[in-house]
Amino acid sequence: MGDLSWLIQRPVAHRGLHDASCGVIENSPSAVEAAIAAGFSVEVDIQLARDGEAMVYHDFVLDRLTQGAGPLAQQSRAQLEQVRFRATDDRMMSLPDLLARVDGRAPLLIEIKSAFTGDVRLALRAASLLAGYRGPAALMSFDPEMLSAVRDAAPDLTRGIVAERRYVHGEWDGLSAGTKRVLRHLLHWPKTRFQFIAYRAADLPVPPIRLARALGFPVLAWTVRRPADWEAAKTFADQMIFEGFRP
Repeated sequence: MGDLSWLIQRPVAHRGLHDASCGVIENSPSAVEAAIAAGFSVEVDIQLARDGEAMVYHDFVLDRLTQGAGPLAQQSRAQLEQVRFRATDDRMMSLPDLLARVDGRAPLLIEIKSAFTGDVRLALRAASLLAGYRGPAALMSFDPEMLSAVRDAAPDLTRGIVAERRYVHGEWDGLSAGTKRVLRHLLHWPKTRFQFIAYRAADLPVPPIRLARALGFPVLAWTVRRPADWEAAKTFADQMIFEGFRP
C-alpha cells in the first residue's frame, strides 16, 4: 500500500479554509490559499462540466454559492471559469487550475462527487490529471464505482472511500437498503481496494472502522466542526477533516 503517512500528518481543511463572513467561500482559490498558508492539508470537491472537465465545486447546481444559476453539468469549463463566487472576486477553478495553483505546496484530498448513476467520466478525468501531478494527492468518493474506475485507470494513485453509518439525508434517497448496507460496512473492498477511509465523525466508533484501523488503514473523521467533536472522535480516527474553527 505504500507510505500514506502524509494523509494524516496535518489536519485537513474541508473545502479549503473557508469563512464566508470574511468573504472566503468554500472550494474557492482564496480558501485553498488560506489553507496552504495556515499549514493544513486541503480537501476539495469536483464536479463534471458539460465538456468533460473536472471543476472544483461541491453542489450539482450553481445557485447556493455563486452568481450563476442552474446545473453545473450544463455548462462548459470556459463558461464555469467565468462564474464568480458571491461577494468575492474569486472564480471557479478547474482541476487543472487547482493542481497548477497548489503545485505540491500542501497535500490534496479531492472528493469525486457522484449521483450514483454509473457515469465514471469524472473519475477517469481526475485520474488522468493526477497521474501527472508530483505533489501528495489522493482521490476519494462516496461512490465505490468511482474508486473502481480510478483503480483500473491509475492503480498507483492513492484512493479512499468516504462513508457514514445511516445514509438518511435526502441525497441518499435513491439508494437501496442493500446498497446502503454495502456502503456502511465497506463491503465493496474486493472491488475498490480503497487505501484509506474518511468516515463521518459523529458515527464513530463503528465495527468497520475498528477493523480497518487494526489492519493499518488510515482513517480520517469528517466533518469536525468543534474541538470537542475531535476530542470525541480522535480515539477512533487518525486525523480530522475540519471546518468552522482552526485546530
